[in-house]
Amino acid sequence: MASILTQPNLRNIIFDLGDVIIPIDLSAPIRNFATLANLSEAEVTALWQEHNQILAYETGLIDDQDFRQHVRELLKQRGVASEDWADEVIDTAWNTILLDLPVERVRRIQELRGNYRLFLLSNTSPIHIRRVNQILAGLGLPVLEDLFERVFYSYEVRLAKPSPEIYSYVLEQAGLKADETAFLDDNYANIQGALSVGIQAVHVQKPLTILDYLA
Repeated sequence: MASILTQPNLRNIIFDLGDVIIPIDLSAPIRNFATLANLSEAEVTALWQEHNQILAYETGLIDDQDFRQHVRELLKQRGVASEDWADEVIDTAWNTILLDLPVERVRRIQELRGNYRLFLLSNTSPIHIRRVNQILAGLGLPVLEDLFERVFYSYEVRLAKPSPEIYSYVLEQAGLKADETAFLDDNYANIQGALSVGIQAVHVQKPLTILDYLA
């Protein structure tokens, strides 16, 4: 596999966050909320699917408090005394999606800063971003806003991948040419969205990591 850095016209690199920089376990929050509520994972999954507010949260239509209250009210429907759950309880369970951060990935991004313009584009939530930055700071690494020239969070721009509009927004706001820009993401649909606006999209697939694509 050839490194994307061999592309002669490459000037800009846009990174996804989850499973590109930091590994994630999408099912972990369900498991943890199920344990807290003494419910089965299947019951919690069904509640999530029936009353899904995650997209609304990740596109800024509801804020942290609205999201937490949504969780409390969902579980209360199953007889859980979740109205007494502190914000920290919900945040901790929600953040179990985040796994151990491989420091070498961040180091590699730092090494590229002098030669490329680097950006972050993530479908995410404020609770997750605060936790990622806490993890980075705890490891003596720069927070996301310092690691990249600019970060684009779905909840701030009110758009989400794989909509072509979010990629066009990033190109316009950062003053980038699509054919000089690479985008790394682990989600195939997100790759297709980036390709649709002319970005050189790279599908990061396990067991490979960004270290392989940026060799």
